Amino acid sequence: MRLLFLTPQFPYPPHKGTTLRNYNVMARLAQRHTIDLLSFTDESASPPPSPLDQLCRRIATVKLPIRATSRRALDTLLSTWPDMGLRLWSVEFRQQLAAWLRYGGYDVIQVEGLELARYVLNSDKRQGRIIFDDHNAEYLLQKRIAAAEIAARGWNAGAVYSSIQWRKLRRFERQVCQQADRVVCVSEADAAAVRQLDATLQPYVIPNGVDTEFYRRENVAPLELPPHTLVFTGTMDFRPNVDAMLWFAHDVLPLVKRDVPEVHLYIVGQRPHARLEVLRADPAITITGAVEDTRPYTSAAQVYVVPLRMGGGTRLKLLEALALQTPIVSTTLGAEGFAVTSGQELLLVDDAAAFASAIVELLADRDRAQALGAAGRSLAVQNYDWRRIVPKFEDMYNTLR
Repeated sequence: MRLLFLTPQFPYPPHKGTTLRNYNVMARLAQRHTIDLLSFTDESASPPPSPLDQLCRRIATVKLPIRATSRRALDTLLSTWPDMGLRLWSVEFRQQLAAWLRYGGYDVIQVEGLELARYVLNSDKRQGRIIFDDHNAEYLLQKRIAAAEIAARGWNAGAVYSSIQWRKLRRFERQVCQQADRVVCVSEADAAAVRQLDATLQPYVIPNGVDTEFYRRENVAPLELPPHTLVFTGTMDFRPNVDAMLWFAHDVLPLVKRDVPEVHLYIVGQRPHARLEVLRADPAITITGAVEDTRPYTSAAQVYVVPLRMGGGTRLKLLEALALQTPIVSTTLGAEGFAVTSGQELLLVDDAAAFASAIVELLADRDRAQALGAAGRSLAVQNYDWRRIVPKFEDMYNTLR
């Protein structure tokens, strides 16, 4: 089949959720299909050489558009489009897409995320069948963020923004899903949220995956971290991650310190938000910023923590920790969408006291921790390796014939 992928970020290097999913799906589909890639990039020049050059028939990139904060604020109040419908709107991208559609003869146009969906609204089906890969049920994500912000800090600017956005997103996401030939969700929870938009929608659930060879503990360069180390990884200007670390540092970590005074938390990830700066004053917390490879931190952790209280979709960070056999303590939301069982592959807890108690338990009982890690690795290999995930896309494509 002839496939055209539209991606919001250039999918190489695959270092976070969207790029990890896009690269791994494309790399495996390219073995049996012809792929063109149209993507945004944050570089002014074309991306440097990458494996995608061999995987794709052709690649075109467009520099990310820049919207001033004042423009975003005005659009939030006045535009009928949600922020995600405006964020990546580019005349250059639209023109390049139109040129390829005019001569491409695609069987499938795969839209990777809601930010790009405007480009294919009301499209001519003769140019290619539309697959909408909904990485998050975006309206639900913003609705959850609004509720969490109001509960934690009242009606601040973030709560107002999310309260406006989730209502706009609900209309926009419904329209996109209704026009797509197939809708893909990463979890059954997100699929249920999509069905709430329109009961006639029948999304396909194709979960996120992990390269279990790349995330094999034996393949990771060792890193010496202090005893009783906790690790969290993620893009650290993403609001759910910021909220998770502030809650954990203020409400959970002090309870862990009572039993394990030498405990140390590493917050690993690019672009730490200014709200996290207050945490640097705590000698038990290290904020690393961007690192070349998160695997050494995750594999060196005695406990990997996922204290998320808001969000949608599924967390690839959790799959990576499972594949690396690292013991995990997570909120229920942090593991949402994955077929995990608390007490078998990880521990699931939702209040601060229980979260702290679970961490202390695993720090003290290494046999228990190692058993959870081994079971987590087994689950990742059996259910979530990309080699098992990608054929689900091909099965879906075959329903379009």
